[in-house]
Amino acid sequence: MVIVVIIGCHVNFTQEQLLGSTKQALDYGANAFMFYTGAPQNTIRKELDIKLRDEAINLMQENNIGLENVICHAPYIVNLANNTSEDKWQFSINFLKQELSRCKFLGIKYIVVHPGSAVGLEKSVALKNISDALNFIIDEDGPMILLETMAGKGTECGATLNEVKAILEQVNSNHIGVCIDTCHLNDAGYDMKEFDKFLEEFEQIIGLEKIHCVHVNDSKNLLNTHKDRHENIGLGTIGFEALLSVVLNEKLKNVPKILETPYVEKLYPPYKFEIKALKSRENNPHLIEDIIEYYK
Repeated sequence: MVIVVIIGCHVNFTQEQLLGSTKQALDYGANAFMFYTGAPQNTIRKELDIKLRDEAINLMQENNIGLENVICHAPYIVNLANNTSEDKWQFSINFLKQELSRCKFLGIKYIVVHPGSAVGLEKSVALKNISDALNFIIDEDGPMILLETMAGKGTECGATLNEVKAILEQVNSNHIGVCIDTCHLNDAGYDMKEFDKFLEEFEQIIGLEKIHCVHVNDSKNLLNTHKDRHENIGLGTIGFEALLSVVLNEKLKNVPKILETPYVEKLYPPYKFEIKALKSRENNPHLIEDIIEYYK
């Protein structure tokens, strides 16, 4: 049986908003995509345009991109784990509520959130802070929040499945899921070359039904180094074959796979070529050269 791969990448959200994001995804050969509703480093947000939204949804329908395969990503500056400053913690909560409202307007079903960093707090306290914040934020009628698995850099929370489980268990809603990231998992100590074994562990600890998004990234780092540095597909320590086995895994066939790999020479998006390689099941030994030639 041939698996129809649901695969896309991070795209921009600029003047044409969701319409521009959709056009970019189609240009890359994607049938899924992920975007920020504004810059990931700040909370400045422009008013959403209903006309651009409707045009985007029509374009998606014409090209068989389901809204369930379009993912929003919350900005990095949000930290739900540390409430040392009540004002800053409440700001993160309120801002995420706003992001959920924007996603709801756009018709987006899922938003990925980094759990946050403890920054001096006991890990158990930080994990409870995340759960408490989520209990304030979750909108049962809005998009589902997906907690992203992290690399464990510094005091990051969510670098182990047990930490993710601890957060989920204290959330008073089933309207919450998980986004797994292959680079983060590798850097946290989970071997992506044994992905089936990882899924068995995930099933036992959390349950596979909680996975609603997969970030597919190679890693510049060795296993269990807790660094979080993404690499282009096939050029890192995880390797093409292992990442292909993630993309083609039968247990995750209905889950969108999203590439967040680095731009080549910090200028050229690699996604058209990486998506093509994964769809064709063939590694491209000339990936970087082909990308540079195409965009130059």
